Amino acid sequence: MRHNPDRDLTQPSHFADLLSQVSDDRASLAHLLRRTGFGPTAAEVDAATSQGFSATVERLVDFSGPDPADAEPMPSFASYTPLGARGLTADQRQALQLQHQADAARLISWWVARMAATAHPLREKLTWFWHGHFATSIQKVQRADFMATQNEVFRAQGAANFEALTQAVAKDPAMLIWLDAATNLKAHPNENFARELMELFTLGIGNYTEQDVKEAARAFTGWRLNRASASFTLSRQQHDDGVKTVLGQTGPWTGEDVIHILTNQPASARWIVARLWSHFAFPVDPTDPIVSELVPPFAQTHDIKQLMQAILLHPAFLSDTARAGLVKQPIEWVVGSARVLGLPAGDQRFAAGLRALGQLPFAPPNVGGWPQNAYWLTTASSLARLRLAAGMVNAAGAPVNLLSATAPAARTDAVGQLLSISPWSATTASALAEVASNPKALLTLALVSPEYTLA
Repeated sequence: MRHNPDRDLTQPSHFADLLSQVSDDRASLAHLLRRTGFGPTAAEVDAATSQGFSATVERLVDFSGPDPADAEPMPSFASYTPLGARGLTADQRQALQLQHQADAARLISWWVARMAATAHPLREKLTWFWHGHFATSIQKVQRADFMATQNEVFRAQGAANFEALTQAVAKDPAMLIWLDAATNLKAHPNENFARELMELFTLGIGNYTEQDVKEAARAFTGWRLNRASASFTLSRQQHDDGVKTVLGQTGPWTGEDVIHILTNQPASARWIVARLWSHFAFPVDPTDPIVSELVPPFAQTHDIKQLMQAILLHPAFLSDTARAGLVKQPIEWVVGSARVLGLPAGDQRFAAGLRALGQLPFAPPNVGGWPQNAYWLTTASSLARLRLAAGMVNAAGAPVNLLSATAPAARTDAVGQLLSISPWSATTASALAEVASNPKALLTLALVSPEYTLA
């Protein structure tokens, strides 16, 4: 495919021009489904190949149909007493800790099961993306119910309007706890939320000053969580309603006003486009020419779904750089492997595997979320992936039986078909051929191969 630089193919009116250029081969459809979900089965890739690339993109961005994942209800959680509450005995504190851990485990298993079962994989993938973008950890929040509420915000609004999503997340109970709203006082503003809002959520470093952070923090004073109703409230006594200047705009700004100012900055559109492209295609910075192509319509509408469609239909999305541009995050590798092997992804052992691999949902390492690519290619993670792959293969029935019924000489191709990998590199094909006589060893090795480890 060739990209015509004289035509803006990111505009909806030009989608038809681009659709005639995309490839409908199986490898392209497998790449599309991997990036927009948590690991396609061979049958799903076959169906998408029959449907065609453009039609598959249209289906992926349409979340209107029923979703079998909705049949799994959100777990119920016990009423909470903070671990730091006064007057607790050692035994009571230990019991609370166990209760919190059990609630967190149920929540994690529920989400992993959703990822595996959903009929709208892109919606779930966007939910995961926003969880890393607005990274919030249950380890500090200590409320599984609040984390669940935030998760539903990402799912409901993650493909809608970016400003509206940011406004909703800013008032979310988990975020109010995570970035210390309770200590943001009129007399002593806490800059935590204002800083992360600019640095990580909306603008990126270099697009604001320390004075902007200080002024914005004043606008968020008095923002509070009403724990009784689990809702946002404003303490007018603690809110600074004076004049502030943020990014050159002066007025008696509220927190909502500041979010509007930030999300409507040119730098914000570039930041979000770069973040989404980097998550779904390959890493770029906000100055990349691809970002420049995708920014104009998003800057006007803040429409995330439209932006996602433009990303998936961009010629560079199917480039060699994109196809080899991302390493599977542990959540993608675990859920995708479970789906291919026909295993229940919500099983607790998968949460244990994710913990061993260093990526447990609802527990990002810090406010910056999880890193990409080389971060997941350590010796320790490779060994953990191998152990988990062997355990999953031992629990799998049908895929192993299918390979056993295949002639040994054809098993390397058969396992590639099963995992939607084609072709194997010469090095990988040679390694797989050496263990082709043992279907379990063959499948285990394929699951940790470089080709399958790529997203």
